[in-house]
Amino acid sequence: MKRLTTTLSAMALALGVCAQGHQFDINTSKVGAPVQPTMYGIFFEDINYAADGGLYGELVKNRSFEFPDHYMGWNIYGNIKLLNDGPFDKNPHYVRLGYSGHSDKFSGLENEGYFGIGYERDAEYRFSVWARVPEGGEANVRVMLCDPATMGERQQFAEQTVKVTSKEWKKYQVVLKANKTVNKGSLRLMLARNSAVVDLEHISLFPVDTWKGRENGMRKDLAQALADLHPGVFRFPGGCIVEGTDLDTRYQWKNSVGPVENRPLNENRWHYTFDYRFFPDYFQSYGLGFFEYFQLCEDFGSEALPVVSVGLSCEFQNGAEMSPAHVPLDQLQPYIDDVIDLIEFANGDPAKNKWAKLRADMGHPEAFGLKYVAIGNEQWGEIYPEHLQPFLDQVRKVHPEIKIIGTSGPDSEGKQFDYLWPEMKRMKADLVDEHFYRPESWFLAQGNRYDNYDRKGPKVFAGEYACHGRGKKWNHFEAALLEAAFMTGMERNADIVHMATYAPLFAHIEGWQWRPDMIWFDNLRSMRSCSYYVQQMFSLNKGSNVIPLTMNKKPVAGNADQDGLFASAVVEKATGEVIVKVVNTSDKAQEVTLNLKGLKAKNTYEGTLTSYSADNMDGENTLDQPTKYVPKTNSIKVEGNTYTTSVPAKTFYMFKIKK
Repeated sequence: MKRLTTTLSAMALALGVCAQGHQFDINTSKVGAPVQPTMYGIFFEDINYAADGGLYGELVKNRSFEFPDHYMGWNIYGNIKLLNDGPFDKNPHYVRLGYSGHSDKFSGLENEGYFGIGYERDAEYRFSVWARVPEGGEANVRVMLCDPATMGERQQFAEQTVKVTSKEWKKYQVVLKANKTVNKGSLRLMLARNSAVVDLEHISLFPVDTWKGRENGMRKDLAQALADLHPGVFRFPGGCIVEGTDLDTRYQWKNSVGPVENRPLNENRWHYTFDYRFFPDYFQSYGLGFFEYFQLCEDFGSEALPVVSVGLSCEFQNGAEMSPAHVPLDQLQPYIDDVIDLIEFANGDPAKNKWAKLRADMGHPEAFGLKYVAIGNEQWGEIYPEHLQPFLDQVRKVHPEIKIIGTSGPDSEGKQFDYLWPEMKRMKADLVDEHFYRPESWFLAQGNRYDNYDRKGPKVFAGEYACHGRGKKWNHFEAALLEAAFMTGMERNADIVHMATYAPLFAHIEGWQWRPDMIWFDNLRSMRSCSYYVQQMFSLNKGSNVIPLTMNKKPVAGNADQDGLFASAVVEKATGEVIVKVVNTSDKAQEVTLNLKGLKAKNTYEGTLTSYSADNMDGENTLDQPTKYVPKTNSIKVEGNTYTTSVPAKTFYMFKIKK
């Protein structure tokens, strides 16, 4: 018996079980503040090749030859000329292919795509081009899917011919089927022998199988990853790209709508922001524009949250004082008009407004039902409220139904944060956008962050946040665990926190400028990070209302006497489920008792326990092992109104119990 006792003691020490239990008092009958449908969402910014080369399904880079280096992304050969009097006024450039001068040589061009073009075996690809034969006759353009690195005899593995017979510009399409999988392929166009001179513009290649099957569609696996989050709100098109490095490079939503072939190119500020991650071929085609963003919001069941310029370019680069980089107050009217026109584009009557008519012409006569607009991104200083005020005055006069979101600047606390929050309250902003990219210590110390916020002022939108580990700035498990701990505090304070979105959303494995990120991808594969699964656990289990959860009459928020525990509880009134989230951030297992007041002591209740943990705190999911760390769910039974368990060290537990 002595030997058995010794063995059990040794096992307890090995498991790191804490001898002291922790009772969580949960009043399941005291239904508190509603959890907003917008509580957990997504934030999209075109950083890390998130749009062109990422979510946007286009496989051709520089498809309209509008990059400053007009042939960037293309290899050209034979008799080819660049001209600039094309059919689209915002994209005037095109190429002319003629006879090479040699019967055994060809004229043509080849596109490298974004870090290559990914082709899946047996998948179909829709090629399209605007073309004409300016001198008449017939031109046969050979369209080939190629594998430049092949060890076989032929680089091309799929081919179709486009016959161009009109002197007028027309759109031509063919579908090619890949007979092999290639991660870094190319698209090759070649003028056949004895063909007439041909002009080519807006050369495009999409998978046929895009999200929802749309021709100007999204990459299916990446859009599906977003849909699987069931996001309540979708913030777009950025952050910093809304401001631009300067006013000329700010995101302008009106350039992103209308026929896709006539949406002008915009410089992406991220292609040279960091000298250590430099991508000179990173531009915005605007193929993924505001119409497509609104469509995605509809697809996902999300509220749309567009961000628009307040007339201030990036203050990190241009300063917080008036300069030529910012719009003078007396010249803001076009920027204010852009906001009002955007609301009409989203919600207006096509019979009464030209922007609403454009929406209808693009295939959506019904209103999108826009409710929110964010004006400005990470601005700070007196210059921001001065610029924001005329927007508030005019937008509210015309559209009082729209909720307007202001900002507390780029910091989670400090001088600018302390200045801007009272200003946003004075100006009666509906929500205030807070941003915090912070280390482990910050997330561990912020469990009570929102407990004492002023309930009479604006609501909180945690618009950009992520745990950036000290010396561990990648998507490792421990960072995701600490994000989960912090999110229990947001959930507990759902009366004041109405929206939250992790950032950034996407990153190409070869083209990132910023990390960590929620979803990583290459040309064919994608991976959902540990942070993704934390976000999903909260988003799919946000409940309808907060219910009280305390330990010794205090919130469980990682306080000094709480052994690294964080917790929150909600109820889903429609199903009668109680959902309890517990995060153990300590290095020891912690015994926890759920004291479920409102449940009957004589009853047995069915439930589930979802556990998220890892064998290595620095571990991460990868493209080769995308499901190495995923949550696991098992059934449990709750006998009576208490349930005791040991929450392992560094683990996120979620209990769902049917009342």
